[in-house]
Amino acid sequence: MNNSNDPRHIIHGHTIPCEEYCDQPFVVQTDDGAWLCIMTTARGEEGAGSQHVVSTRSKDQGRTWSPLVDVEPSGPPEASYATTIKVLSGRVYAFYNHNTDNLREVKSDNGVERRVDTLGHFVFKYSDDGGLSWSSQRHEIPVREFAIDRENPYGGKVRFFWHVGKPVVHRGAALVPLHKVGRFGEGFMPRSEGVFLRSDNLLTERDPQKIRWETLPDGDIGLRAPRGAVADEQNLTVLSDGSLYCTYRTIDGHPCHAYSRDGGRSWTPPAYMTDGNGRLIKHPRAANFVRRFSNGKYLYWFHFHGGQWYDGRNPVWLCGAEEADSAQGKVLLWSQPEIALYDDDIAVRMSYPDFIEDGAKYFVTETQKTIARVHQLDASLLQGLWQQRTHNQVARNGLVLELGATSLRSGATVDMPPLPRLWRQRGGFALDFWVRFDDFGTHQVLWDTRDQSEQGILLWVSERGTPALSLCGKLGAARIRTDLGLAESVWHGDAGLLEPGQWHHIAVSVDGGPKIITWVIDGILCDGGTARSHGWGRIHPQVDDVNGAKRATVAHTLRGQINRLRLYERYLRTSEAIGNFRAERKEMKEKA
Repeated sequence: MNNSNDPRHIIHGHTIPCEEYCDQPFVVQTDDGAWLCIMTTARGEEGAGSQHVVSTRSKDQGRTWSPLVDVEPSGPPEASYATTIKVLSGRVYAFYNHNTDNLREVKSDNGVERRVDTLGHFVFKYSDDGGLSWSSQRHEIPVREFAIDRENPYGGKVRFFWHVGKPVVHRGAALVPLHKVGRFGEGFMPRSEGVFLRSDNLLTERDPQKIRWETLPDGDIGLRAPRGAVADEQNLTVLSDGSLYCTYRTIDGHPCHAYSRDGGRSWTPPAYMTDGNGRLIKHPRAANFVRRFSNGKYLYWFHFHGGQWYDGRNPVWLCGAEEADSAQGKVLLWSQPEIALYDDDIAVRMSYPDFIEDGAKYFVTETQKTIARVHQLDASLLQGLWQQRTHNQVARNGLVLELGATSLRSGATVDMPPLPRLWRQRGGFALDFWVRFDDFGTHQVLWDTRDQSEQGILLWVSERGTPALSLCGKLGAARIRTDLGLAESVWHGDAGLLEPGQWHHIAVSVDGGPKIITWVIDGILCDGGTARSHGWGRIHPQVDDVNGAKRATVAHTLRGQINRLRLYERYLRTSEAIGNFRAERKEMKEKA
């Protein structure tokens, strides 16, 4: 299978060196222009006793990297989960967990927990030569005790925590996130909340012994979830009016967000994130990070489904945001998402990204726990996300068939252009049309390209009013030329979005890279609603040729009318499908 024609496939990223396990490849740009990457690595799996913090440098935007330099030597004791920040002098700080007391086990709900990389002391080292070397002495950051600490099995004498969120600079101070853990047990960490370590002089003080720290928010409770006991991996960004914005993960199927208007001392009541249409955003128990760029726009990394566990981190989706005014201050309005990265193995778990802006280029790092990579992001993808809320033009690139109402009468047939191979070429296609239903009493076929062997594409609407797409195609396999038979994949759009008597815009897209079907109905990307965790579905990974009959049959059992059907020989991005809807919405509304 050809991987070369889809830059979203993670295999095309540049590998960052590590030992075996690797986590949190976070980058800061040093004064000499290099990228300095801080990473947790180990000989073995996550939580191994050899776990420690290393750094590496790149002078060519991540294409090649220098040999690893120890920030901490290989454990035990474990040193884990580092982030980094550069201050005014050019000094770079690395913050991380350190199991200084070398505890080899702790109490848990299940008796004993022998993984000991998320406890101990919160420390830092620094580098004054751009990461070529690190201070020999580590320095501990005092962390104020909260209720969650006192209620752990040791009454707070042993602290459970870890550190993922990258530090930010806010009004002359540094803010470093920390994720407190209440206890160990089912799911490893069944209770957690977020706090922030604020230093008002880290940016200017040269003597590490004189750096001041306070723990925020005020009071005895950190950032929690609206319901449920898990709320961790808090990630900060600073808005243009000085407000702080924080996202974090839960096990509730949705990520949380909160705003602070007073530097982190108090926060809005934690709430589940919503997009610009007011829909709850779906996300499993995984990192979900936000970054602000020099153009004042934002990106959000997440996984767009309502899972409640650590899995389901492939593919990676991005949303874009712009600021809007509210009575309390600036808020973020999020776009609908696009697929940014994927791997063929759906069990691969890409996470813990860091965004890098270098010149006019945008990059992101990620890790699957054994390989860390850096990827350049497609600038047109990002611009589409940032302009999505106002874009109102019909996409023309890849358009191979466009039909008006007179060609779409019930039972008409039209020549079917050949579509690219889904497996061999990682091709795709999209159908985009306006339709009005009289009712949903029976199964109604809208588009049918199947031949006598059933190979081809079938688009219909069920009795429940849900659109559905069936792909029946020949299977592809490397080095095999014989017929391997057919496989069928079917995916329905969300229920409850179509109404009889109304014009609706439907765009269905088959993306042969990640092998995913998406539906955009009236400008809304299906997310599964309350009925299912996913709004997008996977096709058979080796379905290749879905070309069927030479002519397609239109609407031969439709009770209603189709208008303006378009066929693309590529997948449509979410932003393009929304633009198609918005470009013709006013005209079609007048036809109703």
